[in-house]
Amino acid sequence: MTPVADDAFQAVCFELVADAEPGIMMRLLAPFARRDLVPDRVKTGRHGALIEASLAVDEMPSGMVHLVENNLRQIVGVRSLTVVLAKATQRVA
Repeated sequence: MTPVADDAFQAVCFELVADAEPGIMMRLLAPFARRDLVPDRVKTGRHGALIEASLAVDEMPSGMVHLVENNLRQIVGVRSLTVVLAKATQRVA
């Protein structure tokens, strides 16, 4: 991940594969809720015993990206995680 200014915001999409089990979606959304973030887009699909999910935030504080990523990687049942970053932007008042 490229370093950015503290007041920068990042468009980010977390793409993952996880076991299809009860409660998995709540566990995937928890790292966002803990930081008062709401994903702008959530797309999921079940493929047998697995769920493919994409959780995107258009303007996430850049300093939170790695925190959410690490939380998602620690969830029991998550098999793979890819983080797709867009360019950082600065908010202007």
